[in-house]
Amino acid sequence: MKRIAAILATLVMFANAALAQDSRAIYNKYSDNDDVSAVYISSSMFKLIGKLPSMEFGSSEMNLAPLIKTLDCMYVIDCDDSGTIRNIKEDLSKYMKKNKFEMLMEVKDNGEVVRIYTSGDDSTVTHFILTAAEDDDQYTLICLDGTMNREELEKFIAKAAKELN
Repeated sequence: MKRIAAILATLVMFANAALAQDSRAIYNKYSDNDDVSAVYISSSMFKLIGKLPSMEFGSSEMNLAPLIKTLDCMYVIDCDDSGTIRNIKEDLSKYMKKNKFEMLMEVKDNGEVVRIYTSGDDSTVTHFILTAAEDDDQYTLICLDGTMNREELEKFIAKAAKELN
């Protein structure tokens, strides 16, 4: 029985690693393009950040430190080339279908569309994706991988959205 549990635990770890590699693969594929701005932040950098001061959103302050401490890595891609944007969206769509992401939130305002997707289980978010598109001229993709408490993340997103409206 212990052997079966160990095998299952190993498979779960490899599955998480495979998911992280998919977001990393998208980042790696596009990060060297001349028409793409790219940022990668590792878990080591998140650990160096230490205790962050609270940030103001609208009329209230939010403490981001507990959320940031749960992150393993962050990938950001920003692009303004319509052909590259189309390719990024196609690759992202395949990745999200393969890994069963759910849309957590969508905001549409004057031609700009922001969407937030997550994957994980009922209590934990292991992958968080935010996309922001302005017509076909500008596209930003932010991928966060880690072990985030779903309830805390959803509270933060709801509070931030409320303050920004």
